[in-house]
Amino acid sequence: MSGLVTSDSKVRITDVRRHFEIGARSIDALSSINLDVPVGQFLAIVGPSGCGKTTLLRIVAGLETPTSGSVHIDRALDSTRPANSMVFQQESVFPWMSVRDNAAFGLKARGFSAADRYAMVQPILDRAGLKGFEDALPYQLSGGMKQRVAIARAFANDPEVLLMDEPFAALDEQTKLILQVELLRIWEETRKTVLYVTHSIDEAIILSDRILVMSARPGRIKSLIDVASFFPRPRSVEMVKSSPKYGELFGQIWSELRDEVYAAREEAERAQ
Repeated sequence: MSGLVTSDSKVRITDVRRHFEIGARSIDALSSINLDVPVGQFLAIVGPSGCGKTTLLRIVAGLETPTSGSVHIDRALDSTRPANSMVFQQESVFPWMSVRDNAAFGLKARGFSAADRYAMVQPILDRAGLKGFEDALPYQLSGGMKQRVAIARAFANDPEVLLMDEPFAALDEQTKLILQVELLRIWEETRKTVLYVTHSIDEAIILSDRILVMSARPGRIKSLIDVASFFPRPRSVEMVKSSPKYGELFGQIWSELRDEVYAAREEAERAQ
């Protein structure tokens, strides 16, 4: 199944497949993924465990090579910006660096002076709720604040595409809610093209313009659901969750996902 094809696509994924050989096992992780992500769209990717969501994100990031097919990011004329930055589920801050230096790390690698990179990251730190913590070290921060640092670093580096792999999965519900609000606010200001992997239907609805539902392994695109038609931008967490449309959309996504979750569980039980 193909995604919406537009003339202003930022990311184009064409017939991507990924096959692994793990010992005596042969695993087809992804099968015939075809997708266009328009400029400035926030795309959430949901699917059962083991369906290849993270593998697909890593292929877009260039961290893995597809067995076949291709990924193309339509680069801007300003070639000094990185094609993408990735935010991982695990803590990915440098423990020996301050919050400010962690956030400015990508800019330092690109050759910006200390004065310039600190001036560039400060507004991002402010928007991420880290004002006053610029000189703190990671051991002095909560898990939620460390994830804010990782997100600030990704936005500060000004990538053309932002890739996020379950960045809030390990956090408690209250912290997760706060960070969803912060991410929505920062995204509204920057309008980055975002590919966001999550297990949470709730999170996908709150954050995204479209939701890609993946099948059980081998991962395929089962459906693409237009969230923006239910909840146009700008939006807030409170507005989404208090709307009768929320339950309708949640039910629609779960009806697409339910059989795939059961199929993935049955496959995992057979493999034991």
